[in-house]
Amino acid sequence: MEPWLDDLADDLQSLSFNSSTSTTTTTNDINRCTSSGSETTWTASSSSSTTTKAHTPSGDPCWDAIRRARSQSPSSGHLSLTDVRFLHRLGAGDIGSVYLAELKCAPGANAVFAAKVMDKRELAGRNKEGRATTEREILEMLDHPFLPTLYASLESPKWSCLLTEFCPGGDLHVLRQRQPCKRFPESAVRFYASEVVVALEYVHMMGIVYRDLKPENVLVRSDGHIMLTDFDLSLKCNSSTSAAQIVSAQNSPAPLPPPEYPVEPRPFTSTSCILPNCIVPAVSCFHPKRKRKKKQGHHVGPEFVSEPIDVRSMSFVGTHEYLAPEIVSGEGHGSAVDWWTLGIFIFELFYGVTPFRGLDNELTLANIVARALEFPKEPTVPAAAKDLISQLLVKDPARRMGSTMGASPIKHHPFFQGVNWALLRCTSPPFIPSPFNRDAVSDDSCPDTPVEYY
Repeated sequence: MEPWLDDLADDLQSLSFNSSTSTTTTTNDINRCTSSGSETTWTASSSSSTTTKAHTPSGDPCWDAIRRARSQSPSSGHLSLTDVRFLHRLGAGDIGSVYLAELKCAPGANAVFAAKVMDKRELAGRNKEGRATTEREILEMLDHPFLPTLYASLESPKWSCLLTEFCPGGDLHVLRQRQPCKRFPESAVRFYASEVVVALEYVHMMGIVYRDLKPENVLVRSDGHIMLTDFDLSLKCNSSTSAAQIVSAQNSPAPLPPPEYPVEPRPFTSTSCILPNCIVPAVSCFHPKRKRKKKQGHHVGPEFVSEPIDVRSMSFVGTHEYLAPEIVSGEGHGSAVDWWTLGIFIFELFYGVTPFRGLDNELTLANIVARALEFPKEPTVPAAAKDLISQLLVKDPARRMGSTMGASPIKHHPFFQGVNWALLRCTSPPFIPSPFNRDAVSDDSCPDTPVEYY
């Protein structure tokens, strides 16, 4: 047994790790669910805490529980790990494990958290301290409906803990597995992809390159909307390298090459005028007082663009099947990698597989760099979706959709026609998870292969 497992057993004796309705988690339970080198342990030693916002909004039961715990804390309003009751283990990532947790001052209340716990000794031994610090700094910056809320950061001499929002709907990878033929219908793909686009647009505006988009990292909230999570692989830019800009038609970059897959035409209506077959149109094309509709995709006036295009990284980070070619080749990469992974993400939601997966990781990387994009014959996917995927999966990052103009051309693509970008939060989700029941979550639900929730 690893020496740190002995520490874990000792810590469990002094730290509350069970709810009033469940049995105590044992050391064997923890060991069964962990991958080598990634398990976290616990200590009841005194610790300090910092909350992410000076003003905490009312009406959120989690913020209410945080305020109550701080008001009852004997240590000048600071929270510690001893204020937290850990209910069940949800999963594990590369630098920590995630637990369902609640505050002891609010037992049974509708205030549960996803607590990501990291072993500082483990982080130092694997040179991962910088990643943990970057993730915490990024979470402290975020304030967006499709991104995590960091309620508190708890520190002790041995452990670091982040209390974030818990999503009872699981992730899109698990949800896709439950769909017929393990694929999402077009309407669901459009819904989830549109919310991911807006989330990526926001993090780019904040000077962050996400670098780890995949269905496992897109969680489903209780209302059915998504939350992009797991920022420990993200690149946080200096403020000088990311600047919002207004791009007009005069200085906009050259257009992308024509699509390889034709976009399906819009259906004929009584107000359409199609030449040369339309000899006598229902509405004259030359009526002097009638304003003609602008062509789809034709934009006049300025566009808001926020893309950290100046930042470059040489790091080899990400998940093999989703890596962009410039990461694989080691030539340096910027924010365009997020738009490549968006193409992989949409492809997988439609087809249930990723486009460049090989028999092993080495062949997968070779396919990403050298193999042309191909679409399976089944299922039938709309031409507009294929065109969007094709423009996102351009191997040259300089020619990839989104690389210079950010999310703007992606949001205007015909695949997203009909999406009201300003009112995404009012759009009805394709899936609403069942009401959360903490009794239904058990230690036995932990998979043999840890899932990267955070």
